[in-house]
Amino acid sequence: MTEIQREEFKTYQVGGYVLSPAGVTAVLLLNSQKEIVIIMTEEAKEKCAVLGIYSKRNVFDDMFDGLYSLQHRGQESAGIATYNNGQINLHKAMGLVCDVFKGVNLEGNSGIGHVRYSTTGASILENAQPLVINYSKGSFAIVHNGNIVNSGELKSLLEKRGSVFSTTTDTEIIAQLIAHEHIKTDNFIEGIKNAMNLLNGAYCLTILHNEDIIAVRDPWGLRPLILGKSEGGYAVASESCALDTLDMKTIRDIKPSEILVINRNLESYTGRKEKTSHCIFEYVYFARPDSVIDGKSVYEVRKNLGRTLAKEAPADADMVIAVPDSGITTAIGYSDVSRIKYSEGMIKNRYCGRTFILPEQGQREKSVRLKLNPIASEVNGKRMVLVDDSIVRGTTLKRLIGILRGAGASKIHVRISCPPIKYPCFYGIDMQSRKEFIASKKSIEAVRREIGADSLAYTSLEGLIKAIGMPKDKLCLACLTGDYPTKEKQTKLKL
Repeated sequence: MTEIQREEFKTYQVGGYVLSPAGVTAVLLLNSQKEIVIIMTEEAKEKCAVLGIYSKRNVFDDMFDGLYSLQHRGQESAGIATYNNGQINLHKAMGLVCDVFKGVNLEGNSGIGHVRYSTTGASILENAQPLVINYSKGSFAIVHNGNIVNSGELKSLLEKRGSVFSTTTDTEIIAQLIAHEHIKTDNFIEGIKNAMNLLNGAYCLTILHNEDIIAVRDPWGLRPLILGKSEGGYAVASESCALDTLDMKTIRDIKPSEILVINRNLESYTGRKEKTSHCIFEYVYFARPDSVIDGKSVYEVRKNLGRTLAKEAPADADMVIAVPDSGITTAIGYSDVSRIKYSEGMIKNRYCGRTFILPEQGQREKSVRLKLNPIASEVNGKRMVLVDDSIVRGTTLKRLIGILRGAGASKIHVRISCPPIKYPCFYGIDMQSRKEFIASKKSIEAVRREIGADSLAYTSLEGLIKAIGMPKDKLCLACLTGDYPTKEKQTKLKL
């Protein structure tokens, strides 16, 4: 076995993705001896996306289109719940949006939807969302983007109150907490407010309660949630690109700590207050470049990062190339300032999923080539600046540099738009162990030697903040600095 033990896994599906109880994503393949090999993924993973639509017409087709545009945020499962004639209609399954909803139609003029990549809870159908909660006050459906820091303590509290859990997700903990508080207060919105007083961490929620869509953003504003409007109604989504797909006008971001009730009108409430801390990784990597999050164009931020890199870390080169797709916009910005031409040095296979860490050299190189292949005629004999968004473990970048050298590249100067990642994320990004970060153990020079680059430079922390265009005290920089917005004392329940 490689890096993790076989017995950690509940499911063995050769060629398929599984998730261990510890939350480690992998793929299973057969090696040349017909033995099952566990292969670890390289990239940081986003948690998921949420969507909610209230309309004068049936929302299912728009729900499908909106989720399809958010597919980049989660590829493990998808689901939609609609409200019609006093009932919640639900369909969810493992797989991509286009496959999950083939031949499906759900009636209803309001609905919520979800695409998932798991950071809490196994990658199984029981944990797919939306979740529907039935209790003495009625029922509601819920979807969640983020990660709750104090979920273990909350689950113990709820079990003492008599709750029985059917999933292993923190989303069900949130839902059960809201239900308990609704029963106590006899008011659904007050129940949400009370639940927010106990929840710590990242949570953008979209709730279907009767025909109402209720959007909730955590007090720190860690994950994005955006409101849009058309003549037919309203929508909330994890990214504005979904609203563009639905031909809706972006109105504004849901505010940190806001509870927004959406039906024929909008009604806003406010929960507990905390210091705003927007996640920098949304701008660096996760969000689609055509999205606007908290008033900032993701495309412009990434171009700014490239421009900053060119000023902070110039290089003597013939061409600038990107690791597609996440490095492309930054590479364009680098090219603009450096006046070094931008070129497509590599072509991405858009049908092959993620890149993997394999135990044998031949397997490693083949896995990278399945995803990225250099254009030999373009890179042969050239000095190049290779731009990417971040370095987590460094393994994929090392193999990619080896492939580029094999194609004839004479010099490879690596430029990274995010400063070194050194600390775990507990807010919905699958980077939960410090030992997996190459930068937490090695100097920049040591990382350069490890990956085999001729030079290596990262955007400075100051350059990153300036490129985003927000005050430092409005950003979550925890994965870079170790300064977490939710302090240890905040993760303890105040009962």
